[in-house]
Amino acid sequence: MKIRSQLTLSLLVLLVFNCKTSKTISEGEVNYKLSTKQLIKENAKQAPNFETLKSTLKITYIQKGNSQTHSVSFRAKKDEVLWISATFSIVKALVTPEKVSFYNKLDNTYFDGDYKYLSDLLGTELDFQKVQNLLLGEAIFNLDHSTYSSSVDNGTYVLQPKKQRELFEIFFLLDPSHFKVKSQQISQPKEFRHLEIDYVSHQEVEKQILPEKIKVIALETNEETVINLEFKNVTLNEALRFPFKIPSGFKEIEL
Repeated sequence: MKIRSQLTLSLLVLLVFNCKTSKTISEGEVNYKLSTKQLIKENAKQAPNFETLKSTLKITYIQKGNSQTHSVSFRAKKDEVLWISATFSIVKALVTPEKVSFYNKLDNTYFDGDYKYLSDLLGTELDFQKVQNLLLGEAIFNLDHSTYSSSVDNGTYVLQPKKQRELFEIFFLLDPSHFKVKSQQISQPKEFRHLEIDYVSHQEVEKQILPEKIKVIALETNEETVINLEFKNVTLNEALRFPFKIPSGFKEIEL
């Protein structure tokens, strides 16, 4: 479980921003006249636009009363690669649309496979696009005004499917100041699972609105996992490398 916890930190760490000239954005007030179509259109306007990203990411992982905090290097090439490396490359991870790979020098183990690992961890089916959207503050499911309805609750816009899925209940909360996702919540009542991603604060970086602090809460039956992410020292659109090679002699993790 210790291995799983530490490596998950790495994989969930994959993307986001903060920069020396960034500023935290304060909340605004809702406009009750906006239609669902207008809300989704405004949200789409704020989609991040960059080629590459480099950042230092602080991660705090909490499970069963135990807490770990790590700072890692993070690099990303949008829609293609998510890469993280801990100090001295003790833990490295590479996530692409095809697979998830990571290794841990502390116990000489590695994983090289599909998205089942992350899906099992967070209790919902994931792929590259959903992981990237989660970290970028984008809705992990496509928003379509013809299939979603909107309302206002406690000063926040709420989007939900007009007809909830049989196995899932989905809610997206939009911040009225910039229409970015403030929280996205997926519940599987029959499985006693709940995934909540809260965007505690946003920031403006190079005229883009990006997550500053994210809190991920995964509940399964009576077990809760919490991951806090804080993004610092971000630079965009640099020429980056994504070195990754599983060391020889390491033992494969079988899930």
